[in-house]
Amino acid sequence: MIRKLAMTVAMGALASSAAWAQEGRFEISGTAGWTFSDGVSGNTITVPGVGAFNRIDPKDSFAWGARLGFMATENVEVGFLFNQQSSSLELGGSTTATLGDESIYNYHGYFAYNFGDEHAKARPYILGGAGATQFGAVTTGLASGRTIGGHTEFSSTWALGVKMYPGKNVGIRLEARWTPTYIKSDATGWWCDPYWGCYLVGNAQYANQFDLNGGIVLRF
Repeated sequence: MIRKLAMTVAMGALASSAAWAQEGRFEISGTAGWTFSDGVSGNTITVPGVGAFNRIDPKDSFAWGARLGFMATENVEVGFLFNQQSSSLELGGSTTATLGDESIYNYHGYFAYNFGDEHAKARPYILGGAGATQFGAVTTGLASGRTIGGHTEFSSTWALGVKMYPGKNVGIRLEARWTPTYIKSDATGWWCDPYWGCYLVGNAQYANQFDLNGGIVLRF
């Protein structure tokens, strides 16, 4: 009796392992869409004969991306995403002037929660991640071909989306994603506490990317 029970349990475990191996736990995606971007403001700088400028912003533009996810459980997904926005850098103020072309790259590890059953035809999800945003170098024609160096900053990323599966292993992704990147803080005054003393208070400024994208999902 005990031997028969042990054999039954062993066969059940093997069947479960085989089923797990056959189910698609990895997802690879390619996306494309449009990114709405903003930059930061600062002190007004006047350029004689051109205008006065107090903002610098990336232009809204096309973006594409790729990501790899692993379903740690039926609902919890961990992964890595890459995104590139092909933009240009623009000065704003009394008038506008384009400095030159710029590429903006996002590199983020993420956690996502997928709602519903893993075999559902449509699975809404929420996503949060952390990583870096890289602002590429800009070669501008406004200063005889001078190059403005790029830089990389820590950033987070947050998304709402849905994955739809018309087939077992092929799906469609629709997503709205926000990526705020801290750039600088402007001093706004002093805050004083009778116990801890006085501190300079700053107003943090972020460069924001609001990405609307869609693409293909492959499960394997």
